[in-house]
Amino acid sequence: MRPVIPYVTAALLFGLGVYGVLRRRNAVLVLMAVELMLNAVNLILVTADTTAHAVLPHSGQVFALFVIVLAAAEIGVGLAIVLQLYRLRSTVAVDDVALTEPVVSAQPVGLDAEAGR
Repeated sequence: MRPVIPYVTAALLFGLGVYGVLRRRNAVLVLMAVELMLNAVNLILVTADTTAHAVLPHSGQVFALFVIVLAAAEIGVGLAIVLQLYRLRSTVAVDDVALTEPVVSAQPVGLDAEAGR
């Protein structure tokens, strides 16, 4: 197998992911672009494992499995953050989010307004 084709494909996938992270305004699409970049890294790891025989057998595939687990955890946490952002701001546009502005609710949670405590 010629290793040039998977490397070029991985480079194109990674470039497309970087473009998606830099140009997209929707937070969900930014997370999808990050997944594209992680999949490009997985492709490089598996290709390098099959072409270059390392001291540890199947080490590239094991690292790719760790990257897949990391990507699953990243998507879980990222989607939770995006859902909370949508609940607070009613938007998932990355440009419309002011990170320095504190969120102040009208009434404190857990206190009775009539008692004044």
